[in-house]
Parts: sequence; structure tokens; C-alpha cells
Amino acid sequence: MTAVAPRSRRALELFAGIPAEYDAAGALLSFGQDPRWRRALVAAVALAPTDRVLDVATGTGLVAAALIERHGCSVVGVDQSEEMLARARARQRADRSFAARCELLCGEAERLPFADGSFDALTFTYLLRYVDDPAAVLHEMARVVKPGGRIGMVEFGVPSRPVLRRLWHLYASIGLPLLGRLVSQPWYEVGRFLGPSIASFAERLPPARLASLWQDAGIGGVVVRRLSFGAGIVMWGTRGGGPG
Repeated sequence: MTAVAPRSRRALELFAGIPAEYDAAGALLSFGQDPRWRRALVAAVALAPTDRVLDVATGTGLVAAALIERHGCSVVGVDQSEEMLARARARQRADRSFAARCELLCGEAERLPFADGSFDALTFTYLLRYVDDPAAVLHEMARVVKPGGRIGMVEFGVPSRPVLRRLWHLYASIGLPLLGRLVSQPWYEVGRFLGPSIASFAERLPPARLASLWQDAGIGGVVVRRLSFGAGIVMWGTRGGGPG
């Protein structure tokens, strides 16, 4: 069995205790912005009903369900957390349309169990902060997408304007843990973790540098859209180049 990378192991530990409240707490802690960012991602990938999409880090299936609802496509959702997948399977039991069009698998972004060019498009959400080698993961995800297929992402960001950046850091260091504590002890730990994790990733891989990694992975026409004053980033591009 392949050893789990340190960052991925940390993600597994964090998410093990939070799936039951994940959807509602994510919306609460982001003041309703997380659902907006996911909708922007779903709109950006521009799919046809005949398309087969891979949703990496699918979690509870939020993006997978939205892709199916908006585009009528079929989705394979992959996540390394069995606890998160259990919530996605509960979503399948509650929604026949979702169940009919979504397959759920436990797996890692670093080693996707699919042949080259298996999918018409690919989405991923809040993933690259939790992997040790983002460049390698981008190459691996691009590998399984057909040439010309759309690849899209949602990630947290840090506002660039000084005043907003200070407010963001204040909320991330104090507000997130306090709000998390109102939900549960595991969410308090998530709240403590998120601020430093997001800030470190934004410093290490700002949007321009991240876009370069996408291009190095063979994803062209990369578009970066900063939402909520830069607190959310939606990025998309086309496998094999071409206009975004």
C-alpha cells in the first residue's frame, strides 16, 4: 500500500470529524461565499450532457451534484477521505438523479486510477494546499483529461488590498476558530488550521505562479477569477492549450 503524503495525512485527520456539518459550516465560515465560488466553478467548465467529468477532492459531493444539476453530465467523484465519501453516498441515497449520474471512488489525486484522456473535463476544490507536490498533481490530473477538455478549480485566497488583507488576517486568526467552536470541537481545530494554511499557500503559490504551474502541466488559456475581494479564487483552462 502506498504511504500517504504528510500534507494529505493532515487533511485526512482534519476532515475525519467534520463531514456531517461540512456543507453548512463551509457556508457559515465563509459568510455564504463558498457556495458562490463553487457555482462560479460549475459555470466556468461549460459542459455538455454527454460529457464525463472527474471531480477530484469531491468531498460530500457538492460540486459533483451542481455539475449534474446544471449540465446534465455524468461525474466520477474521487476523494481520499472515506468519511467525506460517506456523506456523498448519503446524498446519492437522497437524490435519484445524482445517484444515477455520479460514481464515487476512494482515491488520491497523486495517483488517479484512470487511463490517459479518460474524461471530457475535470474539477477540483480546495485540493492543492493539501498535497506535497502541486505541480506533479496538476500533471496527473491533466493526464486523465482529453485534449481540449476544460479543467477548473476553486481555492481560498488572500485579498491583495492592504486594508482588506489586514481584515482577512484578523478574521482568519480570531473569527474562524471562534465560529468553528460554535459548530463543534473538530471545526474549532479546522478554524485554527485554515488561516495559516491559506496564507502560507497564497505566499508560496500566488495566482500568477499557480497559473504558470497549470501551463507547465499542459493546461492552456488559463483564466484566474478572484472573487469576494480575493478571498476566493476560481481558475480554469483547457487541456492541451487553446483559448480559455
